This record gives sequence, C-alpha cells and structure tokens, in this order.
Amino acid sequence: MYKNLEALIKTIEILRSPNGCKWDREQTHSTLKKNMLEEAYEAVDAIDANDSKHLKEELGDVLLQVVLHSQIAKEAGEFTIEDVAEGINKKLIHRHPHVFGDVKVSSTEDILRNWEQLKQEEKPHRTSQMDGISKAQSALMSAQKISKKAIKVGFEWPDEKTLYECFYSEIEEFKAARNDDEKEDEFGDILFAAVNLARWNKIDAEQALLRANRKFMARFRKMEELATKDLTEYSFEEYDELWKQAKKALQAEKEQV
Repeated sequence: MYKNLEALIKTIEILRSPNGCKWDREQTHSTLKKNMLEEAYEAVDAIDANDSKHLKEELGDVLLQVVLHSQIAKEAGEFTIEDVAEGINKKLIHRHPHVFGDVKVSSTEDILRNWEQLKQEEKPHRTSQMDGISKAQSALMSAQKISKKAIKVGFEWPDEKTLYECFYSEIEEFKAARNDDEKEDEFGDILFAAVNLARWNKIDAEQALLRANRKFMARFRKMEELATKDLTEYSFEEYDELWKQAKKALQAEKEQV
C-alpha cells in the first residue's frame, strides 16, 4: 500500500551506506538543520501560492528531511522512522478523545481546551508557562507563542484601548532612548506590543509581515518597471510619486483579473 514510501526509506538507507553518497554519509542532525527550515518554508510558500503541484514537490522535500533524520538516528541506535510514526500516531489518538474515546465536545474551543490539558499531562516536567517554546523559530513566531502562553493564566490587557496605550507608550520610550542599547531594547518592546495587538485582533503576525513583505516587493518591482531613469537618481519627492504610481498600477492589474 505504501510501496513508494518504503522505496524512499530504502533509497535513503542506500545513500547513507558505505557504498552510497559521500555527501549524504557526512550529514548529521546539526548539518541538516538549515535544510529542514528551508524546506518547511518553501512548502508554506507553495501553500500561499495555492500551487498544488509545487506543494506536492515541497512536501516531498520535507518528507526527505524526516526520513533522512530518522535514518541518521537509526544508525546511531536511537530511533527509527517506525518509532517516529508510532509516536505521532499515539499522540494524535490520545489528544483526540472526542474521536477515539468517549469524551463529548460541543465546539472547537472544547477541543482546543482538551488538547492543551492533555498536552500538560503529557509533559509534567514543564513547570512554567514559558517552557516548551522553540529557540529555533523566528523571533516573531516566538513572540506570538509567548503571548498566547501568558494569557492562558490571565496575564492579559483588560481591553484593546489599554493595549493601544501600551503600544504608543513603547514608541515614546523608544524616542526617549539614550543610546543604541536602549534603542534596541525599546524597539523590541514595540514589536512585542505589536504582536499582542495582532493577537488581540486574531491576526497571525508572522503571516501579516510575510504579506507586507510580498506587497512591498511587488510595488518595488513595479516602481522599477515604471522608472524613467536610474532609481538612484530619484529625489524623495520623485520616489514618493513613483511609489503612488506603482500602487495604483498594481491595483488596476488586480481589478482586471
């Protein structure tokens, strides 16, 4: 039934063997960290582009990383791909008692509440809400996770007005910073407050920033298309006008689709 998956596992085993590929044999969990992150982000790019063909390819690359890490662990006598699959399968069944057990739920909120409770029971060694936050993920994603963990115990602004006041106060503190170290510290507080403002409005800050990045790049490329001279020769006023033209042109293109 899963002959292609089994074939992939065998291929990786051969590549890691003495008669396999020198590069593959040299890889370790540490050397492959960057690859794992890159492949995951490329899969997300395919999802954002709504490109199923590309997504299939990128999921294959993600799967390659899972199988490769599992093979490295197998060679070290730590665990196998079967152990990985068994572990996640048991976790899914345990955390879905409303499907595989007799627990009754009436909403998605009930499901998430049960999930968190079961997760805590599985990890009794975590004594702080701040435990379990990945050190490898982006600072923005970490900030979102930290914020969500804090509010679980009631550490939350009483209303959005108070949150806005906090956000603007952080900006004022940044303006009053006396040196580079204080500026960095206060700017971090601005970003963290902004993340909480996003969470309050049910916005994923990471996705919002990625969207802003894509929007800026598209407008800048359009500016390059519309420019009548080298961009380095533009004044601020000319840049501002060109930016407005690019924004208007992109909007017109969008409306034509």
